[in-house]
Amino acid sequence: MREASSKIVPRDMLQSKLAEHRRRRERIVFANGCFDTLHVGHIRYLEGARREGDIVVVGVNDDSSVRNLKGPGRPILDQKARAHLVAALRAVDYVVLFSEASVEALLEELRPDVHAKGTDYTAETVPERATAARLGIRVAIVGDPKDHSTRSFFDSVRKAAHD
Repeated sequence: MREASSKIVPRDMLQSKLAEHRRRRERIVFANGCFDTLHVGHIRYLEGARREGDIVVVGVNDDSSVRNLKGPGRPILDQKARAHLVAALRAVDYVVLFSEASVEALLEELRPDVHAKGTDYTAETVPERATAARLGIRVAIVGDPKDHSTRSFFDSVRKAAHD
């Protein structure tokens, strides 16, 4: 089994690594998220992504994009810690950090076979659905019903601290 840190790959190196997997006719799945503290929903999402193909690449939002998406006080964990936690999961083959508001540019660059999104989306609400369709990337909704979130986890911790 590979060390987690070896799975974290700079964007410019990832394309050549994926080219080798394509030569072996392995199906590449792309998933993404902030992963600001891992919870069971994240694990089930990434395990669901794994069932869609052979190689799972996870885009992790960098610190500035998490702040823009989630607001003040976030992320709790810095991008290196979040990337390392995701990379440590057995379902994950590669982790790449990204700073854009959406993963459309990564879909263009990496051209995965499948774009896996969590169950908080539907086929109609995936933000990158038009880009995926144009590139011939299948969108798969994976994971369990969205009844866990980092925000609700933090809310329960705050409530417990005040009780």
